[in-house]
Amino acid sequence: MRRESHVRFCEGVGVRFPRATHLVIGFTVKEDADRVMAVLWKRMAAFGLTLHSDKTRIIPFARPTRIGKGSGASTPGTFDFLGFTLHWRWGRGGRWAPGMKTRKASIRKTLLRVGEWCRRHRHRPRAEQHAALSRKLQGHYEYFGVNGNFRCLDQVLYRVERLWFKWLQRRGQRKPLRWKRFGAYLVQFPLPAPRIRKQIWAR
Repeated sequence: MRRESHVRFCEGVGVRFPRATHLVIGFTVKEDADRVMAVLWKRMAAFGLTLHSDKTRIIPFARPTRIGKGSGASTPGTFDFLGFTLHWRWGRGGRWAPGMKTRKASIRKTLLRVGEWCRRHRHRPRAEQHAALSRKLQGHYEYFGVNGNFRCLDQVLYRVERLWFKWLQRRGQRKPLRWKRFGAYLVQFPLPAPRIRKQIWAR
């Protein structure tokens, strides 16, 4: 590929891409993107590689021109990639900047799994449940803990606490579990707070 296409592949003998390589190529000029898309299929086929027809496409992701809905305003573009939604956010410096947040479907999937785990293990000791839920949250933070995504991480923690409360209420017990008593459990067994693990975007 030509240098001005902003991406070059190593085509040496014996070099192979993994079966499911995910690649995003950014272009400033749309004509460059069209030119690369036109030759990409043939170039990959020459080395015995194929592209997913539904996932290989050009997505508009231009920086918005201004804020608001008036004349000249453009709608910020978004696209999903590897569990994240990439979007444009209005930064503290008074300008548009790219950002990443957890994809809504990824949040739903995480909460469904946690809810099912709480249902199946609701009769286990609270300390054991706390340890398992803490590991699940830590794993979630490790993957989705990128700067600019704190709100989504905090949302997951909020929902996990309420799922745990919901299924603890359904344990066989003489005294019903109320939120005040569950709050005392959270003081004794606090779930890990969200933490940003990776600084992807420059401040």
